[in-house]
Amino acid sequence: MRDYRKLHVWERAHRFVVRVYEASRRFPDEERFGLTSQLRRACVSVPSNVAEGAGRRSKAEFAHFIDFALGSTNEVEYQLFLALELGFLDHATWAPLDQELGEIRRMLTALHRSIAP
Repeated sequence: MRDYRKLHVWERAHRFVVRVYEASRRFPDEERFGLTSQLRRACVSVPSNVAEGAGRRSKAEFAHFIDFALGSTNEVEYQLFLALELGFLDHATWAPLDQELGEIRRMLTALHRSIAP
């Protein structure tokens, strides 16, 4: 069992969630149960899966949860792009989020490689 709070990727993903929550506050009210909810849920899934995986007994189980976190980064990437296309995010807000998400994805990929059986 590992302390997930000591993992740099978890910390980055957690800060990313906070940034997405702040950005999505400006989404239209009618999206509260649509894209806003979906995006936030997918974002929270990334650090949540890192935390859950860190609590598992084996490296194989940990790697499995990192796979889930990686899948969620793809979901978030699309949902942020959709928000941009719909005009809910401007390019100046979207671009740094997209870049940060790419860095988190690379970190997750490296972590997966280091623990996968």
